[in-house]
Amino acid sequence: MDKNLMIKTKELFQQGEQSILFTASRPAVVMEKGSGMYLWDTNRKKYLDFIGGWAVTCLGHCPSVITKALEAQSCELINASPSFYNKPMIQFAKLLTEYSCFDRVFFCSSGAEANEGAIKLARKYGSVYRNGAYEIITTTNSFHGRTLATMSATGKKKWETLFEPKVSGFTHVPLNDIDALAKAITPNTCAIMLEPIQGEGGVFEVEENYIKAVREICDEQGILLIFDEVQTGIGRTGTLFAYEHYGIEPDVMTLAKGIGGGFPLSALLTKEKFNIFEAGDQGGTYSAQPLGMAVGLAVVKEVIEKEIAKNAQVQGKYLINKLNDLKSEFNIKDIRGRGLLIAFDLPTEKGSEVVSECFKEGLIINSPRPAVIRLMPPLIVIEKEIDDMLQILSGVLKRVL
Repeated sequence: MDKNLMIKTKELFQQGEQSILFTASRPAVVMEKGSGMYLWDTNRKKYLDFIGGWAVTCLGHCPSVITKALEAQSCELINASPSFYNKPMIQFAKLLTEYSCFDRVFFCSSGAEANEGAIKLARKYGSVYRNGAYEIITTTNSFHGRTLATMSATGKKKWETLFEPKVSGFTHVPLNDIDALAKAITPNTCAIMLEPIQGEGGVFEVEENYIKAVREICDEQGILLIFDEVQTGIGRTGTLFAYEHYGIEPDVMTLAKGIGGGFPLSALLTKEKFNIFEAGDQGGTYSAQPLGMAVGLAVVKEVIEKEIAKNAQVQGKYLINKLNDLKSEFNIKDIRGRGLLIAFDLPTEKGSEVVSECFKEGLIINSPRPAVIRLMPPLIVIEKEIDDMLQILSGVLKRVL
């Protein structure tokens, strides 16, 4: 390895450690370049990326559809303010409503912001139609974002006492326990908010019978059903949206991550009958800015036209089959997930060690829980890249386990 590159990387890393607000422990590398399934650091070391920027880079790193959209739109209009419609905003909203069960879209910049919008919409609905109801039921181990309201909605145990006092009005119940959910409903309940698959919680899916029962309860009691598809949307689970797997439609859906292919972008979608915000109720300086709209339009068009969701379905099955071949050798358990959102359990709580050792070998994976490994690669992955990943992972598992 080039000694000068190593010195420059060390200097860059030290500058980052000194000037960036500490929020995470990061390895002593600096990423510089990305292409397709791969990242390169400033030492020119290559990494096979199986977390895809945290399920963000659905089309891989630096796809031409994004770079071309950014270049073309930046020459025309970058930001006209949210006071006006702009052309790509209208085109993108039309595309999303044509390919989903929803009628209206509000654009924003992050998943947490989209979920904040859903919470506001639910409380507006409760105020107007349910005698001021404001409580929202979510599930334990759920993850809905890092603002105070979305952290309050999140069901992570270690967040319970963090940044107190949080936003009140959230009740957490176990996933797939319909009795617990039914008991939690009160006259103050305005919505139920669920992830079709709990990504940060360890990749646990709603059961079909459960979600159908939830839909029935919401219909009977006039409660909104919100699907947080920040991680599952835009082809990740093998369909464009995860709700398509279950034969039901939510009233509200949030999208982020894959919707911008790496560009900060998110969306709140709803049915026409819940189009109830008044002027000034919701907004944002960067809402539907043309640059983001052009990128989102290009990304989602590419996912639809190239049938990227189908590739996620096919490659996800291939990956699960290959993991099953390793099951007995390493005593891994509960291989689960849909499409290219997959996890499995290790026999011991060595997830962070497995992640660290894989990184040294040029493979990026994730451990959302001490004994869980999560895989969420770009949706363009092919069998050869899955095989390469498994070769590195197998070698690490032999050493660590």
